[in-house]
Amino acid sequence: MDFGRLPDLRYVNFGLPPDHPDTAPLLARARPAQPQPPALYVGCPIWTNKDWLGSYFPLGIKEPEYLHYYARQFNSLELNTTHYRIPDAPTVRRWRAAVGPGFKFCPKLPRSISHERELFQTDDLVVPFARAIEEMQDTLGWAFLQLPPHLGPEHLPRLERFLLDWPAAVPLAVELRHPRWFADRGLADAVFATLEALNKTLVITDVAGRRDVLPMRLTTPTAFVRFNGHGLHSTDYQRADAWAERLAAWYAQGLHAAYFFIHQRDVRHAPIWTQHFLARMRELTGIVVAPPAIIPQAVQGSLF
Repeated sequence: MDFGRLPDLRYVNFGLPPDHPDTAPLLARARPAQPQPPALYVGCPIWTNKDWLGSYFPLGIKEPEYLHYYARQFNSLELNTTHYRIPDAPTVRRWRAAVGPGFKFCPKLPRSISHERELFQTDDLVVPFARAIEEMQDTLGWAFLQLPPHLGPEHLPRLERFLLDWPAAVPLAVELRHPRWFADRGLADAVFATLEALNKTLVITDVAGRRDVLPMRLTTPTAFVRFNGHGLHSTDYQRADAWAERLAAWYAQGLHAAYFFIHQRDVRHAPIWTQHFLARMRELTGIVVAPPAIIPQAVQGSLF
C-alpha cells in the first residue's frame, strides 16, 4: 500500500489520536445482552507470497497450494484480487475449500465499481460481485470499498445512494481517502453518522503520510484497520503496542470483532510483526490467535 507512504519517518507523530467522542456510545449500544467471545482477524493483502517459500510455506509447493498454507499462518485475508476482476463461482468455491474453519475473506470491491464508474450506475457490476462473494458463505468477512483518492465529499450523495442500494446480506467497510472528507469536522461527523445509520464500517488507515485518515471513529461494533508498516522499524513495534492497547480498550467497551490487515513492502516482515502484535493482544485481552510460525521443511536424504 503506497498510499501515504513516506521515505523519512523522523518527523511523523505515530501516536494514536484519542477516540472520537461517538465511539464509546456506539460500543455501549452494541453491547449484547448475552456477551459473545470477541473475535480478532489478522491478515495480509495477498496470499501468493513466494518469499515465504522455505519458511512460512513449504519449499516446492505450487501456486494453487499457496492459499491453503497461507490460511495456516493467518486467519483472514484482505482479498485484493477481487479489485481487478469479479471471480466466478468455481473460483470462490476453491478459495473456500482451501481455508479452514474460522477463516475470513474481506474481498475488495472491483475497481470497475469504485475507480472507473466511481459508484455511478453500478448495479450491473454490484449484483454479480455480491452474488459471487456470497458463495464464500461462512468464510465471508466484510467486503471492502476503497474510494479513489480523487473522489471527494462533493460525491457524498452518490456514496449515500450506493450504500443504500448495497445488498444488505453483505457486510461492507468503506475507506475514504480524499483529504476533504476529514478537513471539516462537521462534514466528517455527518459522514460517520451516515455510515453508522446504514451499518457500514468506516475503515481506519494507519499510514505515515496521512494521519488524517485515522479518526478513531467506529461506526459499527466491528473495527476494520489497515496498518502500513516500515520494514520493522522501531516505530512499527511501538505502533503495534499502541494498537493492542486501543483494541483492548474497545473490546472492554463492547467491540464485537476486529479485522487488522498488515501492509509491509517486504512481505517477509509481515509475519514477524504479527507475532509481536498477537502476543501483545493475548497479554491484554486473552484473545488467542495462532501467530505465523516457520514450518519444518522436508530434509533430503543423504548417502552418507
